[in-house]
Amino acid sequence: CDEIIEFFSDDVFEKLQGVGDKNSDPIFVVGLPRSGSTLIEQILSSHSLVEGTTELQNIIALSRKIANKKNSNSKSEYPSALERMKKSEFKEMGSAYIKNTLDQRVTDKPYFIDKMPNNFIHIGLIHLILPNAKVIDARRNPMDCCFSCYKQLFGSGQGFTYSQNRIGNYYLDYLKIMEHWDKVLPNKVHRVIYENMVENTEEEIKKLLEYCQLDFEENCLSFYKTKRTVRTPSSEQVRQPIYKKGVGQWEYFNTWLDPLKETLRME
Repeated sequence: CDEIIEFFSDDVFEKLQGVGDKNSDPIFVVGLPRSGSTLIEQILSSHSLVEGTTELQNIIALSRKIANKKNSNSKSEYPSALERMKKSEFKEMGSAYIKNTLDQRVTDKPYFIDKMPNNFIHIGLIHLILPNAKVIDARRNPMDCCFSCYKQLFGSGQGFTYSQNRIGNYYLDYLKIMEHWDKVLPNKVHRVIYENMVENTEEEIKKLLEYCQLDFEENCLSFYKTKRTVRTPSSEQVRQPIYKKGVGQWEYFNTWLDPLKETLRME
């Protein structure tokens, strides 16, 4: 987290401004798991111009590939290895992302969603290689989010969720790095607060579509009627009108969540 923040400074973005692929097809939905990202994807996928895909691995794979560009000391480093890359390579990486995700797109809709939540770490990289891509941060009350992750058995890739302390620290790191992106890339990220979406659904959907430069469509309000494959733990929830039961759910288990509360400094 600290290495990411230290590297992606104002100077880096100024130096590498506009070097990426200008394609505006991708809409990245990031954040922690269980924060409403599937709901956001379902809403956007209900729009006539947007296709939902899945949690694509491409950006994470790209970061690992960059890390393997070893320096003279034979150290694998990301993101510092970006310093040694030619400006033309950033456009090439953006173009490769667009090309390599084509097999995930089954319609001719102009925009598609990449819903890999862990991509919040890589917003700086995304901006450099795809400066016109949209980025949406799905955020939820920290206790509700962390508790929901803690009680969910994920298939793979979310090892931090098996300890209250680890998930609390991960959430704090997420807040820290998102605060940095807000500072160095102002107005780049549109934040959707889950609780606001639950209480003021139509208003929040209109804000979301405006950010994505999409006209409002009624289908986005009846997102639960959209037929598409959803491969996340929220698959059943997005098949019904806005799901309110998850708000404040952690309070029923308050007695057993002291380690999480202490880590999040909620006491």
